[in-house]
Amino acid sequence: MNRCLHLFATVTTICAFVLICSGGLVTSKGAGMSVPDWPTTYGYNMFLFPVSRWIGGVLYEHTHRLLASAVGALTLLLTAYVLVVEKRHWVRVIATLTCASVIFQGILGGLRVTLNASLIGIFHGMVAQSFLSLLGVLAVVTGTPFLSGEYTSFRVVRELKWVTMIVTGVIFTQLAVAASMRHAHTGLSIPDFPTAYGKWWPSLDSASVARINDMRAAHGQAATSAAQIALQMVHRALAVLAFAGVVVFAWLTRHIYPLNRWGKIWVLLVAIQIGLGIWTIWSNKAADIATAHVSIGALVFFLGVQLTFWLFYAADNHIRLLSKS
Repeated sequence: MNRCLHLFATVTTICAFVLICSGGLVTSKGAGMSVPDWPTTYGYNMFLFPVSRWIGGVLYEHTHRLLASAVGALTLLLTAYVLVVEKRHWVRVIATLTCASVIFQGILGGLRVTLNASLIGIFHGMVAQSFLSLLGVLAVVTGTPFLSGEYTSFRVVRELKWVTMIVTGVIFTQLAVAASMRHAHTGLSIPDFPTAYGKWWPSLDSASVARINDMRAAHGQAATSAAQIALQMVHRALAVLAFAGVVVFAWLTRHIYPLNRWGKIWVLLVAIQIGLGIWTIWSNKAADIATAHVSIGALVFFLGVQLTFWLFYAADNHIRLLSKS
């Protein structure tokens, strides 16, 4: 085992998670276009931008750019490190994909600014989730538990890998819907919970949406649309579906060590995520609460990817052993 490589991969993964939290704070604070140029910052080389001008929204956006540069550099170094010392071809492929994803992510971040396109911001956020998960896989496959055989030390239930992948897919879809909501910049399209404008499913015809917007205008809220209201309802429904999925996973793995403990952690994370989502609504989308909601969502998806990888690897290893016997 190369302990330095594992430590490097782990530190880079943690830094990438901090970067996602920073990106969530930028969006929650409405600071996404506080710096209107890229790759410069108000005409300065971003690394030479005067600290005295790090104020207001510029502080959040510029700090995010610096963190992104640091994570990009760490990922490039990690990839080079893996390609030099790692003998497993498939690990080298994962490292290369991780490097490509961080480069793509950086380009998307730049285009989000130069084109002032919210749609690109959605893709930027989702690529960030995928990038973090790839880094997590690299950290796992270079660690002691993986190399010592812990990932294949239990009886493999083949169907379980598909359950885990489907649940993780639901979570990814929910995050994509959430990113679409956040980058619409219309605030809370549904300001109440557990109901939606006093109903379990609000009317979305033109007259009803017009009445909703009149009500929102009276409270100083931005106008919304039927599409945005529907997105928030879908987001709520997917949250229920995701929670049900992780509960099923935890129940199926209740007697499988060490998966059983990770099943409980997954359930806990999703429960916290749902609680933060409710708090976000009740707090009228307070920036810190909304950012915490985004951050825990990233961890929920991250864990889903790691568990999916774990189960597919274990199942594949089990098939290889059977073919040799």
